[in-house]
Amino acid sequence: MRMKARTQQNRLWNIKPVHPQTDQFAKVLKVSSLTANILLNRKICEHQQGMSFLNPKLTELADPLSLPGIQDAVTRIIKAVQNKEKITIYGDYDVDGITSTTILYKLFELFSANVDFYIPHRIDEGYGLNPEAIEQIAESGTNLIITVDCGITSIDEAEKVKQLGMDLIITDHHRLGEKLPRATAIVHPNLKEHGNKNICAGAMVAFKLAWAVANELKKGGKIDDQTRQFLLDATIFAALGTIADVISLTGENRAIASFGLNQLTKCQLPGIVALKDVAEIKDKAIDSQDVSFLLAPMLNAAGRMGHARLAVELLTCDNDVRSYRIAQYLKEQNKLRQKHERDIFKNACEIISVLKLDHPDRKTIVISSDNWHQGVIGIVASRIVEKYYRPTILINTTNGTGCGSGRSIEGFNLLNAINSGAGHLIRFGGHDMAAGVTLETSKINDFAQAVEEYAQNNFKDIATAATLDIDALCSIGDFNHHIIKELNMLAPFGQGNPKPIFASKGVRLVAKPRTVGSRSEHIQLGLADKTGTIRAVGFNMACYEKKIIESDFFNIAYQPQINTYNGNFSVEFILSDIQFE
Repeated sequence: MRMKARTQQNRLWNIKPVHPQTDQFAKVLKVSSLTANILLNRKICEHQQGMSFLNPKLTELADPLSLPGIQDAVTRIIKAVQNKEKITIYGDYDVDGITSTTILYKLFELFSANVDFYIPHRIDEGYGLNPEAIEQIAESGTNLIITVDCGITSIDEAEKVKQLGMDLIITDHHRLGEKLPRATAIVHPNLKEHGNKNICAGAMVAFKLAWAVANELKKGGKIDDQTRQFLLDATIFAALGTIADVISLTGENRAIASFGLNQLTKCQLPGIVALKDVAEIKDKAIDSQDVSFLLAPMLNAAGRMGHARLAVELLTCDNDVRSYRIAQYLKEQNKLRQKHERDIFKNACEIISVLKLDHPDRKTIVISSDNWHQGVIGIVASRIVEKYYRPTILINTTNGTGCGSGRSIEGFNLLNAINSGAGHLIRFGGHDMAAGVTLETSKINDFAQAVEEYAQNNFKDIATAATLDIDALCSIGDFNHHIIKELNMLAPFGQGNPKPIFASKGVRLVAKPRTVGSRSEHIQLGLADKTGTIRAVGFNMACYEKKIIESDFFNIAYQPQINTYNGNFSVEFILSDIQFE
């Protein structure tokens, strides 16, 4: 029982219809009608498309040279490698940036290049290229800077690189600005009108660049065994970055995630082995949930609680003892991050209640404190959105300055809302669903009022409750080992391809519920309908216990899975939501 789910009250259930072509598609693909219907509702409608989705392969990846700007980058990199010029990889402090940096660093190590990497400090330096770092890199003797997962909006910083006599290659996937930086090469999926828009992660861009460079440097026209192994290992880092950055797992992203997860399961790189070991998943097949809830949080903890450079050191380390020590440290840092998250969430909810920001007429939440850890408030903002379903900005204040992180709800452009209060800000940036702000603490109330006024005027057609997408209405008896095994062919799950959720109506309790967990926050229960009985688990649903007992019948939304506890195999439901008649 390792799955984690969060619940939210008053969610609107969107039960998807039975597609008219379901039975025919099921026969063509030789799958159940349930699986065929899910594929059709996810716009997988053609035979070959369905076969590729159920059996993703690396051969589906487009030629790396099709990536806009990549040939110019390869040419400059080959020159730097052959002339022993110093190359510095400039990354980002999240998992996508960490894995992107790792891919290129290991590539250059393979070809004995003069290479170093630089990761900015999340709190002290912030995201992207910064002038002080550029000066430091220049002083180290660097000839070529290669950005990964950042740089596409660094207009002034690119000029500084040029002024200091260095060349710059930008590899990024974030939104293009009105103006592009001046650089020797820019590698970006959307650089051209017909670019590869399926690639949405920095790690995928880095992987394609590494692949293209390896092709150019291959000996005797054939990739040697060492380079081939590097490319196989690189799929692991590309998969980690893609999944952790919540990129749509469709097309090429799905192929790299699927293959990379398989490689991750059997990988023997010291850093990966240590990471799996401390996460207690060393001896199992690793899936996208393991990455999202176990591996990625530990890697992210390095940047949130300290410095992300340590995470890159782990992934590039060839020493077993050193790798294990770093992985163990990151695990402890992640535990500390979780504690900060719990404390900030509790404190934020108290502030929201006192200020009555949970009133039905209120559209946004903007709150601040001088006791919140800057590296964690973005995660807590997401949790506040889940609980209250309102665009939320949390601001940490220190010495008269506030640094905030915001998250939004579907359909509400958070960046536009923040822009409405730009006059109160020192700086801000982000996109529709997530953004950051810096402002004087004396301006927080005025800024919060401006954001609220914008929301009051632009909230008319936005749902007031979260929607839970349900793939099919089923009976308990519809699920067995075979069906669940077949549904797992739809993996890897994530953004753009969520794990299927089903619903059953009119179920009843057949055994008294039991609360479990360190704080008795979860609930276990036996349920039944006319077709069978099932054991179900509701994470963070102990609050429903009394209502479940009092209700003759109720409706459940859930994800079916195979429970393997103590070597026994049984079908169980992980509850996503409960509706009472």
